[in-house]
Amino acid sequence: MKLMFKQRFFSWFDSYDIYDESGNTIYTVKGTPAWGHKLQIYDRYDNHLATLREHIISFLPCFDIQVNGQTIGTIRKEFTFFKPSFSVDCKGWRVEGSFFEWDYQIMSSTGKTVAVIEKQLFHFTDTYIIDVPDMEDSLLALMVVLAIDAVKCSQNN
Repeated sequence: MKLMFKQRFFSWFDSYDIYDESGNTIYTVKGTPAWGHKLQIYDRYDNHLATLREHIISFLPCFDIQVNGQTIGTIRKEFTFFKPSFSVDCKGWRVEGSFFEWDYQIMSSTGKTVAVIEKQLFHFTDTYIIDVPDMEDSLLALMVVLAIDAVKCSQNN
């Protein structure tokens, strides 16, 4: 299943809409005021599903993954020189990106591709295509994309 991740053009905080291939809204992401990034994820019926919260004091960017009010893991940027790399400790996933940090693959601990993320160029806002073969992985894959986007946004400011 392919999801389109699109940042809203007019918003005070980070806000995103995530669509399926038919253009239906699957998830909505709302940024909330906090030290660091704090993103709330909702389903199409406005039910809260998860929260992604950035650690304030950390050598490299790190985000807590909270589902149903419980922290289930973290997404952490790894120290690398040329290729950006992130780890997701709740499923043993790792994220490897291109030199320009625009395209990523999420890999399982067994080497299986969990998701492929591709940034769409020439849009007014950040827009990504997330290709997730297993829909059960879509929420966590979305949280990885949100964390990477937040890190890139912070580096550009």
